[in-house]
Amino acid sequence: MKKKTAVYPGTFDPITFGHIDIVDRACYLFDHVIIAIAENPSKQPLFSVEERKDMIRESTRSIENVEVDAFEGLLVEYATLRNAVAIIRGLRAVTDFEYELQMALMNRNLRDKIATVFLMPHEEYIYLNSSIVKEVASFGEDVSRLVPEIVVRKLKETYSPGTHHSTRRL
Repeated sequence: MKKKTAVYPGTFDPITFGHIDIVDRACYLFDHVIIAIAENPSKQPLFSVEERKDMIRESTRSIENVEVDAFEGLLVEYATLRNAVAIIRGLRAVTDFEYELQMALMNRNLRDKIATVFLMPHEEYIYLNSSIVKEVASFGEDVSRLVPEIVVRKLKETYSPGTHHSTRRL
């Protein structure tokens, strides 16, 4: 029987417990889940692709059917190359839905055979995203309830005391 592979794309800058919750849910549905770091030249990530790969691998090492990779270009082209039958997208709130629906419809237009599967994280992670985590960490606050220990360590290294890197305010 052919393995059902799904791709879970994102920048994962950094990975959060919300992301991991989506990975757990996807692994329940699919035989193989590829966490695919999107290399987006228009974004300026805090962590390099290699750092993100390391954090994701460490954070998901107890999940057997997960692979970590990175890609450039169109997601549906990458998914096709990896023989994926689905693209996983997390939905936190209604505000995510319109954008995600547009992307899903365009991806369907480009590759009709690849389905988009929307998964919701556990309620405790609905508000959580990487930008909020970075913002809170940049002020020296504890984010250990939001991200795995390896991410906590990397954020502390990046935001040493007295070096606030953000222009946003929560």
